[in-house]
Amino acid sequence: MPTAVLTDRERTAVQAYLRLMHTVRAAFDGPPDGGRPFLVPPAVLAEAEAALAGAGLVGNEEEFFRLLHDWCPPA
Repeated sequence: MPTAVLTDRERTAVQAYLRLMHTVRAAFDGPPDGGRPFLVPPAVLAEAEAALAGAGLVGNEEEFFRLLHDWCPPA
């Protein structure tokens, strides 16, 4: 359960980051044939970058990961 109160832009940044991580995880969990290169769709990466910029978190990873941890604590 989220414990921090995030602004709309912070929440958007956290959600975009989580979508990016799920996309990367899905790529790594794909077929083990090794025949295809690992690729993150550019739109997913661009969404995360734009969301971080919109929340004013570019270059402030410590604050972003604090927000991420507070909103979505490890299981």
